[in-house]
Amino acid sequence: MRFDILTLFPEMFSGPLRTSILGRARESGLLSINLWNIRDYALDKHRVVDDTPYGGGAGMVLKPDVLVRAIEDVKGNSTAPVIYLSPQGRPFDQLKAQELAQMSRIILLCGHYEEIDERVRVGWIDEEISIGDYVLTGGELPAMVIVDAVSRLIPGVLGHDDSAQQDSFQDGLLEHPHYTRPAEFRGMTVPDVLLSGHHEMIKRWRLKESLRRTLIRRPDLLEKKSLSAEEQMILEELRNEELNERR
Repeated sequence: MRFDILTLFPEMFSGPLRTSILGRARESGLLSINLWNIRDYALDKHRVVDDTPYGGGAGMVLKPDVLVRAIEDVKGNSTAPVIYLSPQGRPFDQLKAQELAQMSRIILLCGHYEEIDERVRVGWIDEEISIGDYVLTGGELPAMVIVDAVSRLIPGVLGHDDSAQQDSFQDGLLEHPHYTRPAEFRGMTVPDVLLSGHHEMIKRWRLKESLRRTLIRRPDLLEKKSLSAEEQMILEELRNEELNERR
């Protein structure tokens, strides 16, 4: 999997992309992450990348000539999509991460200042992605989020492929609670079913707790999910339990 990141601040990526899981994946050759400094594509001696907006107003706008030179040089003849990190883009979620993980190469453009010139958006951007309804100083942090979320879905990156499949949101539900040794800690104990060794009972407990947590914390996810017969039955159990607790 190859990521090309166009940014005005490549130094921001030096820590997150060289440590932990991403760092090991790069060392093993599973990931290729290339940083491109947009300022290198400014031709004047001061390497100016922005200018005031036509029509007036606050802020600065990234220049179209500089951005297009950068995009065309990095993309070359490839068909890799150019994704602009923008608060106006499609909200990023696990489904989108899965979609991007099927690609062999992605080009991420990190915006900065007020905006990019609209002509770049129309002619050279394939897609816009937002990581949330809030404003950041630039697209660098969103780019890191996308690289991390997508990379962990690439076989071999996590070391154990089942890890990604069990994550929250992977199947449309929040993940169940986890426990490890010791079995008793400061008066709090591990649920007996997890110590039973009964795999089917453990599997059902985890599904039930996953549904319980989703019902309490993110009921909106249940509205989007197509529930299996078993999930519907367990969800009905949970609702009945809630009614009994209120009585």
